[in-house]
Amino acid sequence: MGKVMILNASPRAVKSNSKCYAQIFSKYCKIDAEYFNVSKTNHNELCEKIEQFSDILFVFPLYADSIPVTLLNFLKTLETKPQTKKPVISVIINCGFIEPQQNDIAIKIISIFCKQNGYTLGSVLKIGSGEAILQTPFKFLVELKIKKFSSSIVKRKYRVFQTTMPLSKKMFIKASTKYWTDYGKRNGVTKEQMMTMEIED
Repeated sequence: MGKVMILNASPRAVKSNSKCYAQIFSKYCKIDAEYFNVSKTNHNELCEKIEQFSDILFVFPLYADSIPVTLLNFLKTLETKPQTKKPVISVIINCGFIEPQQNDIAIKIISIFCKQNGYTLGSVLKIGSGEAILQTPFKFLVELKIKKFSSSIVKRKYRVFQTTMPLSKKMFIKASTKYWTDYGKRNGVTKEQMMTMEIED
């Protein structure tokens, strides 16, 4: 029987969407799974535990078309800690764009890491509109895909999955613009201020 090590590599791990996706995975996963946040100080501790697991699941958001620095730094540490028993690495990645394929470059980075360090890349779930979808009626689409994703890991029949909100780009841009305009207003920031390159007064 396998065992999954869930690593939340979001820079906002404690209050992140990645944590929500990890919780949904744990709900549907039919084998033991343990959850950990990746922090600046626990890389060695996590690396020491890896051989106890058959699978690693990295859960993280897309940052500037790439992996977040939280995950990058952890992978750098993992490279220096060769494992005798190497678990299969699977990934749940979400981005704020509506197109799930926006995550492809980050997945390629993980794939290259696996090849260079002797790990097998398992299942991948690419989520579009990941900043918003959990707060919409389309949450069930994510749940359905995570259920299938978790089953693929349990059965060791690794696959690539993707999902997003079934909206046109025009509708998505309109809805997201309203969301961020309202968010700024609640925090005393105007739409005009958010449209400038100035981040400090």
